[in-house]
This record gives sequence, structure tokens and C-alpha cells, in this order.
Amino acid sequence: MRFVHTMVRVKDLDASLDFYCNKFGLIEMRRKDFEAGRFTLVFLAAPKDQDRSRAEAAPELELTYNWDPEDYDFGRNFGHLAYKVDDIYASCQALIDSGVTINRPPRDGRMAFIKSPDNISIELIQEGDALSLCEPWTSMENIGTW
Repeated sequence: MRFVHTMVRVKDLDASLDFYCNKFGLIEMRRKDFEAGRFTLVFLAAPKDQDRSRAEAAPELELTYNWDPEDYDFGRNFGHLAYKVDDIYASCQALIDSGVTINRPPRDGRMAFIKSPDNISIELIQEGDALSLCEPWTSMENIGTW
């Protein structure tokens, strides 16, 4: 397992980039607009992490800007932690076997979400290409939120 990114939702992307880049010293590595979902993702890295960020897309801070205004209460502005795993299915099965609920199963062979005891969402991402789709994962329903 390796750490990938932490996601934070931001209300004002320009003000956030001014803070994180111009004042705090992080560097914008890449950004992607998702028109259908009406949001923008911007990935930032610390100066000494730029090479790793380019090579591995980690470790990074992900700023998520939702185009439609939203008040972030109850900590919703903090999104999730993200870790890459060698085998998403084996990792999820081991978590289930240890009593952890898989809130968003890896139906796509690539991504799953769980929650910590403190209700922090944790994203599991398949290292490399997505695994072939298989049961029971493809038929599993979401549970709760993530």
C-alpha cells in the first residue's frame, strides 16, 4: 500500500490556489475539468515531491472545486484519504474479513471506499490498470456514504 492524496473541497478555486501555491508554496501539477459532473480537480505537490508527483501521481493534495455553490458543513470540505493497493479485490476481501464495511465496492476493478471509525472516507485505488470485472464485486451495492 502507498499513500496517494488527500482531497479537500474548496469554495473559491482562485483563492485556494493563491493560498496553497503562492503563499504556502505548493506547486500545481495538473488539473482536470469534468463538465458532466460540474467540478474541477487540481492536484498540488510540495516542491520536494514534484518528481514523485510526476512519476507516481503521489503524494499530492487534491483540491476539488464544485461549480455549483455549496456550503460545506460538518466537515464535508474534507473529502478523503487515498491509497493505492496491489490488488483491490484482495484488499477489500481482507477488510471485509476483518469486519470493515465496503461503502463503495470495487465494481469497476479500480476503486473502492471505506470509512474509518471516525467516519473519515478512505479511497482504495488499484495500482496500475483496473482488474478484470468479477463477482461478487460487480453486483455489490453501495452502503451508506463515502
